[in-house]
Amino acid sequence: MADTHGYSEVVFGLFSLLGFRFSPRLADLPDQRFWRMSKEDDYGDLNDLSRHVLNTRLIAEHWDDMLRLAGSLKLGKVKATAVMRTLQRAGSLSGLGRAVAEVGRVEKTLYLLAYVQDEAYRRRILVQLNRGEGRHAVARAVFHGRKGELRQRYHEGMEDQLGALGLVVNALVLWNTRYLQQALEQHQAAAEPPEPGDVARLSPLLHEHINMLGRYDFTLPEGIAAGQLRPLRDPTSLEEQLAQLP
Repeated sequence: MADTHGYSEVVFGLFSLLGFRFSPRLADLPDQRFWRMSKEDDYGDLNDLSRHVLNTRLIAEHWDDMLRLAGSLKLGKVKATAVMRTLQRAGSLSGLGRAVAEVGRVEKTLYLLAYVQDEAYRRRILVQLNRGEGRHAVARAVFHGRKGELRQRYHEGMEDQLGALGLVVNALVLWNTRYLQQALEQHQAAAEPPEPGDVARLSPLLHEHINMLGRYDFTLPEGIAAGQLRPLRDPTSLEEQLAQLP
């Protein structure tokens, strides 16, 4: 999943060659092109929509190279950044890059048709993007000073900042996950179990209860240091305390 700025026909093609479905949320849907295999193909009511023709000859010429490229990516022999540099040189696509883009146009057309027709598919894309935005919100809260922006002038410094940010975010998510699980188990033992749909909507990306500023004390009680969890707050007693306030 990605927003509009995160997609290109080359990315569509690479995902397809690797056996994945790339599902971006496109903001300019009415301006997207739909592609056909040849001019003679008859798509019925979609003939006026799919006016652009694929270069199947280019795909056939580079098919073996594309399979080798996909295999190298799958096995981790090359990095994605190196692949993108190989496919695009001096601001224009190489022959192999144009072939991958042609495959991407096939996949993109199939994706657009599914996106327009299937409401559930659009909803899954939106849910996944919301989860990604939730993770970014946590990162911005943790990295509050510069709103999640890395501004080191040297590569190693940016990697150090990014690694530290990821470590803190992952620790926060793990902490939330463990306590959410404990709260669910305690609720199931004391009352009726929650609805599965409600449980599915729980997120470990909450951070309002985390103190991002102030002093930090890393001295832990023996039980907590040994892996035990802190006791959960009793919401009933909290309600009683609030009711006694003037």
